[in-house]
Amino acid sequence: MSSYVVEQANDVVALDFQTHPARYKHWQLGITPPYATLSLSVAEDGGVFPGYRLKRNSYDIGVDIELSDAVMRLRFEHPEVRAVVITSALADSFCAGANIQMLGQASHEHKVNFCKFTNETRNAIEDASAHSGQRYMAAINGTAAGGGFELALATDYLLLVDDGNTAVSLPEVSLLAVLPGTGGLTRLVDKRKIRRDIADVFCTLEEGMRSSRALKNKLVDETVPRSRFNERVAELAMELAGGSDRPTDRTGIPLTPLRRNNRSDGIDYEHLRVDYQSGLATIWLRGPQAPAPADAAGIEKEGASFWPLALLRELDDALLHLRFNEPSLGTLVFKSVGDLDRALGYDALLIEHNDDWLVREVNLYATRVFKRLDLTARSLFALIEPGSCFAGWLSEILFAVDRSYILEGTSDTSDGEEEDEPAGIVLSESNFGRHPMVNGLSRLRTRFLGEPDTLSRVHTLAGVTLFAQPALKEGLVTFALDDIDWEDEIRLLLEERSSFSPDALSGMEANLRFPGPETMESKIFARLSTWQNWIFQRPNAVGEKGALPLFGSGRRPDFDKNRV
Repeated sequence: MSSYVVEQANDVVALDFQTHPARYKHWQLGITPPYATLSLSVAEDGGVFPGYRLKRNSYDIGVDIELSDAVMRLRFEHPEVRAVVITSALADSFCAGANIQMLGQASHEHKVNFCKFTNETRNAIEDASAHSGQRYMAAINGTAAGGGFELALATDYLLLVDDGNTAVSLPEVSLLAVLPGTGGLTRLVDKRKIRRDIADVFCTLEEGMRSSRALKNKLVDETVPRSRFNERVAELAMELAGGSDRPTDRTGIPLTPLRRNNRSDGIDYEHLRVDYQSGLATIWLRGPQAPAPADAAGIEKEGASFWPLALLRELDDALLHLRFNEPSLGTLVFKSVGDLDRALGYDALLIEHNDDWLVREVNLYATRVFKRLDLTARSLFALIEPGSCFAGWLSEILFAVDRSYILEGTSDTSDGEEEDEPAGIVLSESNFGRHPMVNGLSRLRTRFLGEPDTLSRVHTLAGVTLFAQPALKEGLVTFALDDIDWEDEIRLLLEERSSFSPDALSGMEANLRFPGPETMESKIFARLSTWQNWIFQRPNAVGEKGALPLFGSGRRPDFDKNRV
């Protein structure tokens, strides 16, 4: 069994997204400050699932789990790394993209989630380049096809070996009747500003383009003979590193393994619990048990146990687990429990010391985790009850969900005593642009897209505890319910949601969550993911006579020529 597949408590096989460089099968990570090198050498027999071989540096989800882990560790564990080179350890193949046999046999759900995860990983690379002072370059020393070229397109600089043979290509349309699944189409025209007609030619050329033609059409930034390739890679890596503000005199923090216990009815973490019940997953977020450190040095001392970082890592892991391993849990309900003032202390620390490299990384990671939540194809609700600690950055979850409900007044505890403090939420500067969505806007600005005056007024309330009626009046929650109606209304909400078509809900929710402007990132997840989701179910791609099942058989696919 693959190291990325585990047996859950109920004996169901599940993907595990936790790994470590010592366990990598496919990537080699070398650190030579001020830059690092990630070299791909895919183990052909190292597929996550049986039935295919990962030939010519083709990849499945296991290869990208390692890449995602490496990108994360380079940011947190290696402040001295200012540039990263992605290359191949094989002489003739940079990366052949997603493994076709794997795609051909995978379930529809896995293919869609696989593409979404690889997109998120490539976006994390671009985020590191844009905000962490860790610039990426692709040293393309062998053919880069499909997802392999898309990986290169996520970097800042593409260097292609000029040997008369090596090419770059996006052959999905011509060979497989699907689309490049990890943002290649969008990055050609949005990021590299390639003319639409040239991009059209390139995307329908099965063999792609080699050296001079690729350079002329802006598919790569530079070509160099193989005899000078390694020398030029080192020169460029040093140049990219030269513009970074990452510290050279600080020590990174090890990302220690998560403490996780899989139950038949949920998952237990140190700061988070997930409970399953008839199509529903309730996610309990636990507030900090101790006051925030006094300064950034205290954060570095706490390392991976620093409460915001620890909770974010657990939430990230839980969201991935739910996506891939629990497809029937269609509704996620978020609750929190903890001291509101203590949670605010951590929020204030993250705001005050954002110029510190480590605090910056924690804040950027929060942005990526909240985006993963936004992009999760589930109905999302939040319940705010007495004892909740939705404050500052943690209250972003309230504005990521589809609806939020707050309990008005107090309720009886399990021992019959009444809660001392009613439920409330607190906003801070963390909610006004520090954690943008994929549309480039804060969640509150997106929420009040047609109400700029409301957004301005709400901004003045930062730092104020807003109980049920004020929160409802300002549009920060969907409903405020008293203790008499609470249980019945929440039950009816969840029963109603479970009666709807999950397909219709996924479409409705995704359309409603991202109003406002488009960005390259939003186009990748909206246009690309939606079209690929549909194409992955079309007979032309996956039918008995479709391109994916017949790939490599020598038989031509039989396409239904009707346009839909």
